[in-house]
Amino acid sequence: MLLRLIAALLLLLPVSQPVFAQDGAYAPPVPPPCRRVGDDPSLTIDPAIAADLAEIGLDRAAIFERMRETSIPETMGCWAMPVGNFDSQLISVGMAQWNYGTGSLQPVLEEWRRSFGSKREAKREIAKLAPVYGKLLFSKDCLAVPVRQSCRAGILVAHGEDGKLNPVIMGELTSLFESNRMLQVQLDHYLALLEDVRGDLVRVFPQGPITTRKIRWAIDTRVQQGGLPSSEDIARLRRKLEAMPREEYWQRLDAIFSWYDAISQTIDQDGIGRDYAWNVAQWRCLMYTGQIDPEQYELLNITFLRSRTATGNAGRWQALTFSRRAKIVLGVGSVSGVRDGGCLVF
Repeated sequence: MLLRLIAALLLLLPVSQPVFAQDGAYAPPVPPPCRRVGDDPSLTIDPAIAADLAEIGLDRAAIFERMRETSIPETMGCWAMPVGNFDSQLISVGMAQWNYGTGSLQPVLEEWRRSFGSKREAKREIAKLAPVYGKLLFSKDCLAVPVRQSCRAGILVAHGEDGKLNPVIMGELTSLFESNRMLQVQLDHYLALLEDVRGDLVRVFPQGPITTRKIRWAIDTRVQQGGLPSSEDIARLRRKLEAMPREEYWQRLDAIFSWYDAISQTIDQDGIGRDYAWNVAQWRCLMYTGQIDPEQYELLNITFLRSRTATGNAGRWQALTFSRRAKIVLGVGSVSGVRDGGCLVF
């Protein structure tokens, strides 16, 4: 009865009506055959790092579950899945899509090469896993940050006429990033990311609690945008939320959904075409029926704060960044055609 009353009141808001029915033609994307992200007995975690992460509820099983979850929107759950220059990053590869463009791939490659007993041993393994493109990928020009022109030119030549990496370099990068030694390197870099996430959460939520929802949300924010908003921005937002008249509570949230809906339909937003209409309908349904709690409300506002500063390709991915995190916050959403959850109306 209470939910029906809330829904009736909220329907008075001047917003478009939600569509509760799902598209019967919907079919989720099919993951490619690959080595899938998950725990392996050969992979090790430093005890000191394990102790740090345990403070926010991340044991070994939870760490690998977060890795798997991170990899779903990045690589459809694969350890490698290399892609080319579609987003101006030259090459993106690995479960967190490390790339040359932002300088995140270079240290991963460097650490893998240093993990061998000698340079000769590393060269032999490079020749085995990447006989055609290995010298280019590990060249000084490609390991520089930013990469130098000769590296950029060589990588772009390795793209086909369709703008995608050619099958040879794709195969070599897949072999490299699915190798046991590289899996350990990827894990080590992800653990470093989780340590940064722990710092983000302690800073933004000093009084706690640090929930699983917040951890998952903060991980995605750091993977995509390097971390949560500054303490100054968080404080300003909270002051405004605290001073907001109660009658504006749901209208302000709906304005964020309207922003997402509008920006998703503009000409230069990509990666969102299969998702945004379904998302808007489902999220507004959750709002209309009182299924958004105070923690979710605050996280959605912080998500909006951070998503509107996604500047890659002049803001081309702002709608996508919002949808990824809103899906985590609400437990309902579609990202890259993969739908989870739904708004249940009782």
